Amino acid sequence: MGSWGEILSEAESSSDPIGYLDEKRKKILSSINDYTGRNVISYYSGWLTKPSVGGLDINDSDKNAFMQAVYRMDKSKGLDLILHTPGGGVAATESIVEYLHAIFNGDIRAIVPQLAMSAGTMIALSCQSVVMGKHSNLGPVDPQYRGVSCYDALEEFETAKKEVAENLSSLGLWHVIISKYTPTFLISCKHAIEWSEKFTTDWINYNQKIDPKNSKN
Repeated sequence: MGSWGEILSEAESSSDPIGYLDEKRKKILSSINDYTGRNVISYYSGWLTKPSVGGLDINDSDKNAFMQAVYRMDKSKGLDLILHTPGGGVAATESIVEYLHAIFNGDIRAIVPQLAMSAGTMIALSCQSVVMGKHSNLGPVDPQYRGVSCYDALEEFETAKKEVAENLSSLGLWHVIISKYTPTFLISCKHAIEWSEKFTTDWINYNQKIDPKNSKN
């Protein structure tokens, strides 16, 4: 298999670049399946190249796609889940993880070729093992709510409180900045953080329990 640059060059020189890339993708996934003997699903989006496009995060509609993908698979062979995602909603992430674990009886291995951020990290850590390259990265677990980082929203609000308390004249400036955050929004952000932390901790503890090799001892 060539480098990504070589594959793109070959695609651009073909009469049907999109079709070429699609066939190349299928061949690569098939070769992984032949090598491991396991089911393979590639769960990725073009969030690095097309960040302004909507729907690239982990969301509820993705579960329907997973249901279609696993329909004719031999569930006894387990699943290799290739992840490249910016993350997304905690509820959608939990729903997808619980569904896949139920279907494959927990026999799921995450493969991270490049990046799995935020909720993508949560999915990876829910798996029995994670395969990464020297260039691969997992991101911090940073839950999003309505497209906003929960940690950033709460930190910004706390910074505003501190600076206004120290300098009342800054109230006007901070009012413009934090007026977009309602009390309900901030509470939801706090709950999302607590939810994501519990989710990640519970799955790590579960995997250590069923496979002691995953434990640090």
